[in-house]
Amino acid sequence: MSNTVINQPAHSVMHTYQRFPLTIVKGKGSYVWNEKGDKFLDYTSGIATCNLGHVPEKVHQKLSNQLNQLWHCSNLYEIPSQNELAALLTNNSCYDKVFFCNSGAEANEAAIKLAKKYAKDNSHPERTEIVTFHQSFHGRTGSTMAATGQEKIHQGFSPLTSGFRYLTYNDEASLEQVDNGTTTAVLLELIQGEGGVNKAEQAWVEKLSVICKEADILLMVDEVQTGIGRTGTLFAYEQYGIEPDVMTLAKGLGSGFPIGALLAKEKAATTFQPGTHGSTFGGNPLSTTAGIATIETLLDEEILNQVKSNSNWLMDQLEALMLKHEMIQDIRGLGFLIGMELTVEAASLIEAFREKGVLVLSAGMNVLRFLPPLTTTKQELENFLQLFKEVITEAEGITS
Repeated sequence: MSNTVINQPAHSVMHTYQRFPLTIVKGKGSYVWNEKGDKFLDYTSGIATCNLGHVPEKVHQKLSNQLNQLWHCSNLYEIPSQNELAALLTNNSCYDKVFFCNSGAEANEAAIKLAKKYAKDNSHPERTEIVTFHQSFHGRTGSTMAATGQEKIHQGFSPLTSGFRYLTYNDEASLEQVDNGTTTAVLLELIQGEGGVNKAEQAWVEKLSVICKEADILLMVDEVQTGIGRTGTLFAYEQYGIEPDVMTLAKGLGSGFPIGALLAKEKAATTFQPGTHGSTFGGNPLSTTAGIATIETLLDEEILNQVKSNSNWLMDQLEALMLKHEMIQDIRGLGFLIGMELTVEAASLIEAFREKGVLVLSAGMNVLRFLPPLTTTKQELENFLQLFKEVITEAEGITS
């Protein structure tokens, strides 16, 4: 660990984040270290981004090779690694084409543009709205912020971009309002990560899928947080037995390197033609090389089976603890995207975890969010569980 790290004050950085009092300078596997050499079990995974843990070996090796060859070139030229990653994604999903960008918000912006043009290309100029859901989160750009169904995200930015209609998640009556004659697409998170780790109900999703298919409304799933193995399958939609028309990815796709992707079936993908959309950095050699190594690792190793087994074990343990601790109101999620609803604000417990050497997140005021790396070991999970018992017992002692 280097002792030459200088902790410069962030006077020149815009104050857009409420940062924790922690400076991370190194990461490997499930752990990170601060500038003092203190070690932390990182169960945030960079907010579901470092799915293979920090600095995974195969990604590191491929990137090292690429760094000596080419970093960037224009999308006016063929990029072999972009073609290879696109093939990996389409061969392992229900999609036909991929557009690469730099982030989840950009992927969702692309999906929004695609949906609008799809309606016009198919002689439905009256279809100008995209349905999203209350408590959703799709990004912080102009359109994705407007697509997000959370008032706190909208505050201070009116007038919002028009063309979005919010319905109630998991609500049977909302399904009757989807096809009102003006809807071109539905943008859906199968698990609302930022909105509280709310999981979509199977029957509700199936009915929504049927409605969209019958009315030729694009069903677009935002898998920015749930994709790339986070829920125990490569993509969360696989567990619902549906085939959405469009999917957006980012976060875990590059193991920490910025990359986003819009995947679409042929009928929707043909909407984008030269001049309709683009990106300077999207799909460059470095980011797509990271994506190739990430997907290959997930496909070649037993990681996804391990996620299912270990996450089921962890959920069982947490549910057993819920019966013993009144502070825990609910446990929900899928795979290694787990939310715990509390009777108190999550912030105090996050601090308590950090003091014990564990990093976790919130998902709203009263929900703790656990996002272990997919590669976390059973021993690490057992250590986490022991520390969790200490944190919750001490917290209940304070509030009693």
